[in-house]
Amino acid sequence: MKSLKAEGVKANRIFTDKESGIHKKREGLQFFRLKVEEGDIILVKKLDRLGRDTADMIQLIKEFDSMGVAIRFMDDGISTEGTMGKMVVTILSAVAQAKRLGILERTNEGREEAKAKGVRFGRKPTIDRVKVRRLYENGVGVTEIARQLKIGRSTVYKVLS
Repeated sequence: MKSLKAEGVKANRIFTDKESGIHKKREGLQFFRLKVEEGDIILVKKLDRLGRDTADMIQLIKEFDSMGVAIRFMDDGISTEGTMGKMVVTILSAVAQAKRLGILERTNEGREEAKAKGVRFGRKPTIDRVKVRRLYENGVGVTEIARQLKIGRSTVYKVLS
């Protein structure tokens, strides 16, 4: 946002999304499409901020081009103004998508490796409250319950209160 403001963009003309650029039905993008007018130049910080999928990026570029609107990617130093600019953006979109897919692939490989080594992912199992109470009622101390169930003593106290 700072870089857009530094370029003289008014705060009410800055559109943001909370969702990832991978989703093309983002609320901010939908609202933005309604506001853009012929002759506007869209300033985007980086190429992957507008979209991450090459086909979606090409579609957005075509859509804005048909409206007489250009897109400038500030950090990348490129623009859709002119035929060469559109081609460069398309190529860089494909590169960005390939990079993203490579990261996902490496992440999944690392995850599988970790699983094979016994690393467990996800939320910790929920506490068996009935078992905690049963152990306590059978005379097992709080410290021993915590050790057996691999939970904190404070958690045992919370279940028993």
